[in-house]
Amino acid sequence: MARQKLAGPPRDGRRRLPAVGSLCSDPAAAALTTRFGATAVTAALRAVVAEARDALTVGGVDAPAPEILIARAAHRLEAGGRETLFRLINATGVVIHTNLGRAPLAPEAVDAMAVVAGYASLEFDLAGGRRSSRHDHLDGLIAGVTGAEAGLAVNNGAGGVLLALAALAAGTPVIVSRGELIEIGGGFRVPDIVAQSGARLIEVGATNRTHLGDYTAALRQHPEARVILRTHPSNFRITGFTGAPALADLAAFAHDHGLLLVEDLGGGALVDLEPYGVTGEPTVQESLRAGVDLVMFSGDKLLGGPQAGVLAGRRALLDRLIGHPLARALRLDKLSLAALAATLRLYRAPSDPTARVPVLRMLTQTVAVIQARAEALLSMIAGLDGVDGAVVTTDSYAGGGAMPMHALPSRAVALRAAGLSADELAWRLRTGGGVVGRIERDHLLLDMRTVDDGALPALAEAIRRSAPG
Repeated sequence: MARQKLAGPPRDGRRRLPAVGSLCSDPAAAALTTRFGATAVTAALRAVVAEARDALTVGGVDAPAPEILIARAAHRLEAGGRETLFRLINATGVVIHTNLGRAPLAPEAVDAMAVVAGYASLEFDLAGGRRSSRHDHLDGLIAGVTGAEAGLAVNNGAGGVLLALAALAAGTPVIVSRGELIEIGGGFRVPDIVAQSGARLIEVGATNRTHLGDYTAALRQHPEARVILRTHPSNFRITGFTGAPALADLAAFAHDHGLLLVEDLGGGALVDLEPYGVTGEPTVQESLRAGVDLVMFSGDKLLGGPQAGVLAGRRALLDRLIGHPLARALRLDKLSLAALAATLRLYRAPSDPTARVPVLRMLTQTVAVIQARAEALLSMIAGLDGVDGAVVTTDSYAGGGAMPMHALPSRAVALRAAGLSADELAWRLRTGGGVVGRIERDHLLLDMRTVDDGALPALAEAIRRSAPG
């Protein structure tokens, strides 16, 4: 009987890969260690060796030489050390662009962040020499600009809703109209936030119409309810056969039945934008005057400040929120707090926020101003070989979940480059100049509503660098 030959070691090249330890002792790796540290270099080498081992398992490739593995590790380390957050020029025409950081901050807000970047009086009473509350910095400012009794800010709008419901309605039903069960950016839905707060969602009405009688019927079935939640449909509009109780009527109903009316306004305008052609966006002050007990809105949308969830309303309710354990988990850091405080001060008389807050300035500027800016950019790139430009009529949008269907008349510079598609030109501007525009009908459009006058020289230079040739 023939003896069976035992299988030998695998012949896929994996045994030819050098050990991580031997790679670390290579002079080229030692030079990397000086720049990035031993721990980071070892981790990078371990990762590239693992990738090479996986490739050899598949077969059809040779084991990389040690110098190749070290070069791959160097590339990985270099990529990890690069900055990933950059200043961009927003030429999309979307004023509150979520992917680009939403509201650009006013210079006063940027300066305020720099002031407190080191040690700061965040939770320290200078007069008494003892600990104080970080909430004191914003309480009076929020109350002053909204007309509420008190104010509070947490780290985002959804966090504000979560905190309010957890503090005011945990363990009890929360009544919400079906037409307001919205989903906000990133897949976060009102029903999910209600559930996470510990409250129970009670839907009333139909998708397109809700009556006070629907709330009455819900209370008969759920007399233990304590809160009616009203949400502003920021990201969509239902048109046609629609209806909902007026806010003042809903507030009166809630109070007559011993309930709290809590409203998530989303965009949170503090200025009436109707005179500027921006219609259908309620203000925080209007909601409070209508009788809403607690209003919540975002800090980085129509307010024009940093990311935050701002809450304004009755003092007793805000005190309950501040005392809830979630308030610490959701609290603002000192940089955002300083930026928000500086932004709110721009709303106090005699300041004109439409001139001082960048978001409001962009939303309220005239077409004539935008036209002049487009013509100025066109003159800066006149005579540039291979690039054709023209001023065109277009539409801008507020963005950020505010007024989604409301177009704002604007002007853009339409660009075409010889030998380049619109996509290729857009790619060159994004990666080489930090400029983000939009493509329409094979033209790259640079919408001038969202470009500041001071950014025009940099924008023109980015176009020059992106030109063919």
